[in-house]
Amino acid sequence: MSTITNIAKSFFHACETGGGWEACKAYCAPDASFSAQADALTKVKTLQEYTDWMKGLLTFVPNGRYEIKSFATDDERQNVAVYGIFHGTHTGQGGPCPPTGKSTSTDYVYVIQFDGETIIGLTKIWNDALAVRDLGWA
Repeated sequence: MSTITNIAKSFFHACETGGGWEACKAYCAPDASFSAQADALTKVKTLQEYTDWMKGLLTFVPNGRYEIKSFATDDERQNVAVYGIFHGTHTGQGGPCPPTGKSTSTDYVYVIQFDGETIIGLTKIWNDALAVRDLGWA
């Protein structure tokens, strides 16, 4: 198994379980970039901001969890793609409105870019509009 595969798995778990930047920074360049074509994330530009955004999300979606459907490494291009499904229910205080009690199961893909053994960027491919509607936020 490739080294970047192992690093990506460790990073993914730390990020998706709400570890925030503190749990994720060991795998990343300090200035690692983040991008997504999703309205919910338009102001998020760094991986530090994104990992802390995920940590915050899990305070008001406390049962949030991931299900990995595919995990693929492209050694030639130095990236790892992870396709997952996020499951969760808005039951906690915080977020865009009081708890709705509504749930989502939303597909997403991370493409994690490496320079050597360091994550330098992450692109999230996600249709946030569906998740926002499922959770009763729109």
